[in-house]
Amino acid sequence: MKNVLYLGNALSQKGRALTSIETLSVRLEEFCSVKIASNKSNKVLRLLDMIWLVFSNRSKADYILIDTYSTINFYYAFIVSQLCRLFKIKYIPILHGGNLEKRLKNNPKLSSLIFKYAYKLVSPSIFLKKVFERYGYTNIQHIPNSIEIEDFEFQNRNIQTIKLLWVRSFASIYNPELAISVLEVLVQNGYEAELTMIGPDIDGLMAKIKNQVEEKNLNVNFTGKLSREAWRELSRHCNVFINTTNFDNMPVSVIEAMALGLPVVSTNVGGLPYLVIDDVDGLLVPPEDIDAMFNAIVKLKIHKNLKDKMVINARNKVELFDWKAIKPKWEMLLS
Repeated sequence: MKNVLYLGNALSQKGRALTSIETLSVRLEEFCSVKIASNKSNKVLRLLDMIWLVFSNRSKADYILIDTYSTINFYYAFIVSQLCRLFKIKYIPILHGGNLEKRLKNNPKLSSLIFKYAYKLVSPSIFLKKVFERYGYTNIQHIPNSIEIEDFEFQNRNIQTIKLLWVRSFASIYNPELAISVLEVLVQNGYEAELTMIGPDIDGLMAKIKNQVEEKNLNVNFTGKLSREAWRELSRHCNVFINTTNFDNMPVSVIEAMALGLPVVSTNVGGLPYLVIDDVDGLLVPPEDIDAMFNAIVKLKIHKNLKDKMVINARNKVELFDWKAIKPKWEMLLS
């Protein structure tokens, strides 16, 4: 059995969103010995925890997986990857940041030091795989994010009152303000509509949005962070899933919505057009376009047959992301 270290932000117990390090690491334990870091809230302590895990396991680690994003975590990946090079440990960056191209463009030397010497790059989306290939990286394997499909009961919903569902962290990159604006336009145009927003507050944005909702007298339910089980149960009472992000890669929340039978309306950014085919298994709209998202939601309400076909197509697509289908790819990579 191979010894794997997995480095990333395991902060769900600290009120943050659940990330792949906390889900994938459990699944990898089916055929690997896995240790993870870090669950430290403090950024410096988190980095030191990652460094210590690598140092203390330098003689027995076979592979080190590194969740790699475009923000501060990019520097975690840089420091840890260079430590792996020093100790001659095979490391595998997992490319999560929908805006990682900005790093490839603006920080080419640091990017090269991370990605050029990696044993393999894993991209959950075809989008980032193609981005990295444009910058000359060829050692990339596409392994999609996975779900346990049996945990997601398919439900084809009728849309009478429009009941929107938004699932993301309250951070500017995910543009939760767009969801509020779309709800406002729906109400202004005479539609009965409400919105449920699920996710933790990252930078105080939730309080600002709550004030906007109160001022505009909109029907919005803020749940805060919920477990996957809890939000799946709550989703039974919703009938349209909206994804408002400005940058994205391969969001698990959208995959899960498709599995549940929720029709998806998403901004057409990053890896989304590689996941959702417009008018086939969801609807894509330009980012920051309130009217386009409004029209897409109304389209789902008016054209029931189209909506029914899309949710069935979406469910069929994401069944390919079941862990049983994805597991052999990881087994082969870590063999």
